[in-house]
Amino acid sequence: MNRNLSLQRMTAAALLIAVGIVIPMISPVKILVEPMSFTLASHVAIFIALFISPTAAVAVAAGTTLGFFIAGFPLVIVLRAGSHLVFATVGALYLKARPKTLGSIGRSQAFSFAVALIHAAAEVLVVFLFYFNSTDQATAQNFLTARYLLGLVGLGTVLHSMVDFVIAFIVYQALIRQRNLRRLFLTPPEKA
Repeated sequence: MNRNLSLQRMTAAALLIAVGIVIPMISPVKILVEPMSFTLASHVAIFIALFISPTAAVAVAAGTTLGFFIAGFPLVIVLRAGSHLVFATVGALYLKARPKTLGSIGRSQAFSFAVALIHAAAEVLVVFLFYFNSTDQATAQNFLTARYLLGLVGLGTVLHSMVDFVIAFIVYQALIRQRNLRRLFLTPPEKA
């Protein structure tokens, strides 16, 4: 890869990190039902980075975790944000190996669903471990019930992830129409 492209990808990742830090702080659409939070578009920067490279995806996932910390979210939510490193890494490596995944709506939605399942599994595990080790047994028992753990965290994360993927995919499609930006991405659609 030429040095100029590496620099452009690094700059794009830095900009996405900045966006990922700011979104949890300023988003007007924010629902907090601890241990769950829904912040519209909070995963968009990660998904766009996923379309750029595995390195960008990991950097942006780490940066967005910092955003949730700076925004003052509870520790369990910051830890959930940290779990995004899992889906970002797996998703980006998959796209790097299969660059035509985003070339059709069907393949991209199947990819979105698979990544959302990985995303949800990682967040459910974080919440389970966080409350399993809680000294307040009443709180721990309440959040470990299937209703909260699988409903709010599991299903909620799948839906939230897929909504944010659609937003990111729309932004991505607009970006790749710009000839000078198209080469930043690993996986330009076949009909670019």
